[in-house]
Amino acid sequence: MPLKKSKRELIKHPVHFFSFGFGTGLLPKAPGTFGTLPAIVLVWLFAPLDVAAYMGVVVFACIIGIYLCGATAKAMGEHDAPAIVWDEIAGYMIAMIAVPVSWQALLLAFVLFRIFDIIKPWPISWLDKKVDGGFGIMLDDIVAGFITLVLMHIVLSLGWLPM
Repeated sequence: MPLKKSKRELIKHPVHFFSFGFGTGLLPKAPGTFGTLPAIVLVWLFAPLDVAAYMGVVVFACIIGIYLCGATAKAMGEHDAPAIVWDEIAGYMIAMIAVPVSWQALLLAFVLFRIFDIIKPWPISWLDKKVDGGFGIMLDDIVAGFITLVLMHIVLSLGWLPM
């Protein structure tokens, strides 16, 4: 499937603007890492919500992400292009469910999430290879987010992060 439009043309459309992580996914080096940075801002903005409302935002981000990532992949003619980073945003938001926001928690979740997203241990690697479309683009980062979430809550329960 050939490239239908350039990234420069695509980013002008709101769907692709969000898929590209507000443009951060278009950076030439480490787009996934830079693409996760807007998620820190979103987590901080939504942190005042109660857990149920925050989870509603996260579920919405994941569901809309299936459409966003799928539409952008189709427009680019490339499955899970590095520039598509909405999946990183949603995955990081999952990692911070019911985690008190502090700079330490934001940083630890960022580092752990990026490690799981880059290394892709099983089952993340299997999902990344076997599931296609917008759902496939989102799914491996959703799982990476949940693994990070579990580790964040373990760290919290051990008292290694401020509450």
